[in-house]
Amino acid sequence: MKRLLKGGRVVDPANGRDGIFDILIDGDRIAKVGAGLAADADTQVIEIPAGVVITPGLIDMHVHLREPGQEHKETVATGTLSAVTGGFTAVACMPNTSPVNDNAGVTQYVLKKAADANLARVYPIGAVSLGQKGEQMAELGELKEAGCVAVTDDGHPIKTALLARRALEYTKMFDMVVIEHCEDPSLKGDGVAHEGVVASKLGLRGIPGEAESIMAQRDIALAELTGGRIHIAHMSARQTLDAVRVGKSRGANVTCEVAPHHFILTDEMLAAPVAYDTNTKMNPPLRETADRDAMLQGIVDGSVDVIATDHAPHHYDEKHVEFDRAPFGITGLETCVSLCFDRLVHPGLITFARLIELLSVNPARILRVQGGSISEGAPADLTLLAPDLAVTVDAKAMKSKSKNTPFDGWTLRGGVAATIVGGRTVYANPAVALSV
Repeated sequence: MKRLLKGGRVVDPANGRDGIFDILIDGDRIAKVGAGLAADADTQVIEIPAGVVITPGLIDMHVHLREPGQEHKETVATGTLSAVTGGFTAVACMPNTSPVNDNAGVTQYVLKKAADANLARVYPIGAVSLGQKGEQMAELGELKEAGCVAVTDDGHPIKTALLARRALEYTKMFDMVVIEHCEDPSLKGDGVAHEGVVASKLGLRGIPGEAESIMAQRDIALAELTGGRIHIAHMSARQTLDAVRVGKSRGANVTCEVAPHHFILTDEMLAAPVAYDTNTKMNPPLRETADRDAMLQGIVDGSVDVIATDHAPHHYDEKHVEFDRAPFGITGLETCVSLCFDRLVHPGLITFARLIELLSVNPARILRVQGGSISEGAPADLTLLAPDLAVTVDAKAMKSKSKNTPFDGWTLRGGVAATIVGGRTVYANPAVALSV
């Protein structure tokens, strides 16, 4: 089946496109991109209305799908439904499942569940160490062969410098990236919030920004030593951004990501509007204004490579306990696009093209996966965006199994019109007049 997306604005920074183009889809591939393309008799023509923009499919390189073992929080099916609703054609899922994704069997299980769901593409990320215990390196070659696109002990830092070194050396042979949850456990201790005035006032144990930056400095130094690729996950502290900048200036193979909550929110939310709201508890924690502003500046000046959600669903009962006892994490797949438009693009901090670099081009490049461009012969993975759409976040209406978001009730400008994966429309927003 052929479909012709006619007369839409296309933003495709990888190919230098930002203008009105037609896109011909033949089966699951992009057949042609150009202006004034003719349609055959067997081609379905879809007129793209003004105000809808076609981009390469968005890729979230940091999500927790929870399956296997934690299906009460999320499943591969519900997580990928949440993803396509949020405009993501692909997600990379973390290995801290039960059992841990430290072997080919678990990887293959996740891929089978993704195939059954048949929504967003799923790229498993394997564990660096067996059981994420930081003691013995997992069979990284086996994980690569099974379908893993990267490795991490996310939820935990790689325990020792020696293990981190070996992981960087080994993954270099496969051109895989090591994704690091930067956290010095001895500095974090049993902290639950950013170490600062707000935590002190609320009587909460603090986590200093240095707990993150010190580990980042270690791993960037090891990337320099080995020539391996290190990616700093969910960066939150201004000291960490400084370390990344220094590493890049020295030629280290280092990239980094920031989540929307870290470039929008601060630790002031722990106190208001609702004190001790566990939907503001995440790891790394919401930090102070200087850190939030540093993350914004890193996005603006190009120091930050990726925006990722760190989608971390938790069951209602798990979050509705005392702040100290609640698990870290919030959902993010269905709010990311609207937050990025509202807080980055519309205020003029970044261009539309830069947003697509952060959400599509760079994740594809770092993970070495397909996508990131609208190119002839490439898979027809496309996200259709409505930059001016009025969106009110409604946690109860989210497709994710869990509803733990601090953005419930926020009114934002910009949203998702439709999501196309492999030429199939897997999500169409009923609020947008678009027949895809």
